[in-house]
Amino acid sequence: MSTRLPREPAAVPAELQARLERAGLRRTLATRAVLGLFLNNPQGMLSHAQAMAALQLRGLEINRVTLYRLLDRLAACGVLQRQADDDVRTWRYSLADLEQGLAPRFECDACHRQFRVAEGSAPTRVAATDLLRTLARLGHQGLRVDVAIHGTCAGCLPAPGVSKHKRPLR
Repeated sequence: MSTRLPREPAAVPAELQARLERAGLRRTLATRAVLGLFLNNPQGMLSHAQAMAALQLRGLEINRVTLYRLLDRLAACGVLQRQADDDVRTWRYSLADLEQGLAPRFECDACHRQFRVAEGSAPTRVAATDLLRTLARLGHQGLRVDVAIHGTCAGCLPAPGVSKHKRPLR
């Protein structure tokens, strides 16, 4: 692994640092570099390949399997969120939203941007708590609940009167 990146630690919010410590993850150069990708673009989502390319642009050569494992560990401890991208059969990762609590998210299937639906936080928390209690009664241990709505965002929808085939509607 090349170490051409500066060894200065990225500014990691205290809650993320606490999650890393609880999970037993060390702040290695690779961990700091991967966290830096997401901290520099908190609303962004990256696939494994996009993260690998971004790290290489920054001068860090990391083994692809190591990166897969690191992304999954960061998701497992709640630092990153992992969502399936069914169109290309891959996972996309984004920084976990620590401030809004459990808010549903809307993901545009066309551009893959995500929008938090903060107004849905309270009812979503109630539903999530109910689901976790139900799982506990069945003997399971639920760790987290992710609520995602998929569709097409306003920016990707065709203008009124224009079909997907660019012909005016009659």
